[in-house]
Amino acid sequence: DRVLVRIKDLTVEKADEEVWVRGRIHTSRAKGKQCFLVLRQQQFNIQALVAVGQHASKQMVKFAANITKESIVDIEGVVRKAYQKIGSCTQQDVELHVQRIYVISSAEPRLPLQLDDAVRPEVEGEEDGRATVNQDTRLDNRIIDLRTSTSQAIFCLQSGICQLFRETLIRKGFVEIQTPKIISAASEGGANVFTVSYFKTSAYLAQSPQLYKQMCICADFEKVFCVGPVFRAEDSNTHRHLTEFVGLDIEMAFNYHYHEVVDEIADTLVQIFKGLQERFQTEIQTVSKQFPCEPFKFLEPTLRLEYREGVAMLREAGVEMGDEEDLSTPNEKLLGRLVKEKYDTDFYILDKYPLAVRPFYTMPDLANPKTSNSYDMFMRGEEILSGAQRIHDPQLLTERAKHHGIDLEKIKAYIDSFRFGAPPHAGGGIGLERVTMLYLGLHNVRQTSMFPRDPKRLTP
Repeated sequence: DRVLVRIKDLTVEKADEEVWVRGRIHTSRAKGKQCFLVLRQQQFNIQALVAVGQHASKQMVKFAANITKESIVDIEGVVRKAYQKIGSCTQQDVELHVQRIYVISSAEPRLPLQLDDAVRPEVEGEEDGRATVNQDTRLDNRIIDLRTSTSQAIFCLQSGICQLFRETLIRKGFVEIQTPKIISAASEGGANVFTVSYFKTSAYLAQSPQLYKQMCICADFEKVFCVGPVFRAEDSNTHRHLTEFVGLDIEMAFNYHYHEVVDEIADTLVQIFKGLQERFQTEIQTVSKQFPCEPFKFLEPTLRLEYREGVAMLREAGVEMGDEEDLSTPNEKLLGRLVKEKYDTDFYILDKYPLAVRPFYTMPDLANPKTSNSYDMFMRGEEILSGAQRIHDPQLLTERAKHHGIDLEKIKAYIDSFRFGAPPHAGGGIGLERVTMLYLGLHNVRQTSMFPRDPKRLTP
């Protein structure tokens, strides 16, 4: 009839209580008539002691010592205050004195990787010659790698990002929508789409929910958002590209100026950053033990620079680039460092991109035909959102599509959606995995994708 207790709740306040705990055997070490176990649940662990005495025989100690690592066990025992802090466990002030132990699920004796190796900082491993686990081994054995305290913390925090995104936007009056992922034409008019067989014809996996977000604005929803998978058939084997990722998408009608939307999106991200600081310090600290990083910095209100100002900063730093040239990845990162040095922020907005480097549906700037009402948002010098005011006039949209050499027949449904009256609107798409990666200062987006898909990986 007893209730299983969580390891994270086993503190000195529970000293001398009898408890039931379920967890995985992380390590075991026999010493004479005693066996020390480390019992793990997610990112929390506790030392458990099996000692010959009133509640344990020699056979029980031997049995405990032979339980394979990663086996799931139920333990009945008494919480005792530790004589000295137990540095190897998260619960450092107490230990569990075992009275009974039951093996619920036994793990195979040979593991494809050791969890202690998988959480060891790479630099530390290099210094003392101990093993670390490379990325491919982790991903090939993802089910084991996801058990590490670091992975548990990463994905708890990522769940928090989604929760804060929803909370903030619903509070702002947005409506959550669900959009089709199987579509009849490429979302953005490009070739980087996955084609799928659809009965007697072909269909595509959605590159973006943009068309449907905009259709909802045309249907007078005013403010919408969605959370869902996005597919990109790009042969990009970089640290920040995936062929499938989770998009946090926003679209909103505005009254006077597209900066109303820019400010709303920026504030949403700021509320996420603040919420992570307040609610997820344990997870942030857990990740930083393996991947040390400076705390993420941001300003209120968010710093907004015009593209020409960013170009000027790069030129001052010795970079040669034209006024209408897009930012390369190295220049993005350099600009991020320059902005951090000058404004002490890891998060900023770059506004008024050259029209020539933006998609056909981007609204031109009426004051300057070479620029556009478009913007990107950056974290630690890497883009996490690309957005713009959309062209809501079908005639102008047709002209811009022709200018870009796009087959009008393929985007007919898109253009037609604006023929019955469409309010001025703007929006953008955020990559969830990139936000998680950059907030925590990690070095590869595959660390923040639970089961990543890229040009070379389709399993597990």
